[in-house]
Amino acid sequence: MVKKALCIISGGMDSTTCAYLAKKEGFELVALHFDYAQRTQEKERACFEAICENLGINLNNRYILNTDFIKIIGANSLTDTSLEIPKNEFGVNETPNTYVPFRNGIFLSIAAAIAEKHECEAIFIGVVEEDSSGYADCTESFIKKAEAFINEGRATKLKTQIKTPLVHLKKADIVKLALKEKVPLELTWSCYERQDKACGACDSCLLRLKGFSEAGQKDKIEYA
Repeated sequence: MVKKALCIISGGMDSTTCAYLAKKEGFELVALHFDYAQRTQEKERACFEAICENLGINLNNRYILNTDFIKIIGANSLTDTSLEIPKNEFGVNETPNTYVPFRNGIFLSIAAAIAEKHECEAIFIGVVEEDSSGYADCTESFIKKAEAFINEGRATKLKTQIKTPLVHLKKADIVKLALKEKVPLELTWSCYERQDKACGACDSCLLRLKGFSEAGQKDKIEYA
């Protein structure tokens, strides 16, 4: 019997790397992407489709779900354009307004339902705790608790493991790992604000640029 894994793929570098690692482990992939009315929704969706094509994921195993109720909840600058995305402030010791309340909790709950449908024994998510913006739902502790409640609520005996292969890696190590595994990072997008060229100044861009710089590599995407 073929073993399956559900991969939450935002279109970003981390989640994409996780999907390639899942494929390397021999899993048949089910890909899940969320449109939640974020500023770069169209670009992220296009990246997701390109990544799925590159991975050879069957069309029946691809999900793009509308979760724009997240915009109605608000309280974050990714969906609320009246709030300014912080620029050149990486390293400030407080959670930035780019944190979307309980986003990974919402995403994992939905992922659990699709994973149960497809009898997936693993869910891959590209959370990074060690070298990130400090989001509360990107920690190993949070993921372990999410795994417990997901398995508690499953109707089937088959349990699923939430795999976070990048959670304790530095961004530079993620870049090195991705390039070693031939992950097409040029197909990924990290910018929180722009869809034509990356802004190069938001937290996500700064982390990406830092990773490439410390890895001694050049990023192939365009920056403003």
